[in-house]
Amino acid sequence: MTEFKGIIAQITFLYYHELEPVIPFYEQILGLERVEDQGWAKIYRVQGDAYLGIVAGEKGLHVPRPENAVLVTLVVNDAAQWYAKLKGADVEILGELENREEIGIRCFFLKDPGGYMLEVQQFLRPEQIQVFGS
Repeated sequence: MTEFKGIIAQITFLYYHELEPVIPFYEQILGLERVEDQGWAKIYRVQGDAYLGIVAGEKGLHVPRPENAVLVTLVVNDAAQWYAKLKGADVEILGELENREEIGIRCFFLKDPGGYMLEVQQFLRPEQIQVFGS
């Protein structure tokens, strides 16, 4: 009998009508490393064993929708630095950089070129930083 190994990585897949306008956003603007190119699907390393995949809707399991109930949160060390970087890259930012003291985060929201919402978040409390990194 083979030993049960458990989960070794995580990939979140997002589905788009067109991949070409989305690729530069994830590669050049966010600076994610493309680790797999399957033609109609591309997978990027976010950090460690967490990945984000972008998929051409006509080939993937799901079809793109006008509005998606998905929020991809990218945890960073300095949300203010990311806010300035993305503001300068002509990215659609949704609101201002804000501190949410009640949950111990600094964050802002944006949309990628395909309409998916992303959050850039920095944990502020030492116990959170211990779990999610600094």
